[in-house]
Amino acid sequence: QLQLVESGGGLVQPGGSLRLSCEASGFTLSYYAIGWFRQAPGKEREGVSCITRSYGVTNYAGSVKGRFTISRDNAKNTVYLQMNSLEPEDTAVYYCAAGPYCLLVGRVVYDYWGQGTQVTVSS
Repeated sequence: QLQLVESGGGLVQPGGSLRLSCEASGFTLSYYAIGWFRQAPGKEREGVSCITRSYGVTNYAGSVKGRFTISRDNAKNTVYLQMNSLEPEDTAVYYCAAGPYCLLVGRVVYDYWGQGTQVTVSS
């Protein structure tokens, strides 16, 4: 079975931090670019961050630059999203994806998607 499994979501107060994890099984995650996306009820899917497979070049949505950091641990076949200074606007289901390109907008093409993990930022 080829799958991505997200974890680390939860309830956090504004200004708090969470670290999301995305672990791959059935394939080697280091061979793929990895993206994080999020979607809130009634809203469009939003690209949050991605990292290339070649040299680790990263990209971030303007709304999260300076607050979120994407990284990968190839030995653990896992990608992380460190989220700091969280705000209520960050509340969404967060998904990780693996594919050939590090794309967040326009025509995004990813081969594998996780089931998502809920992040709720509320006081």
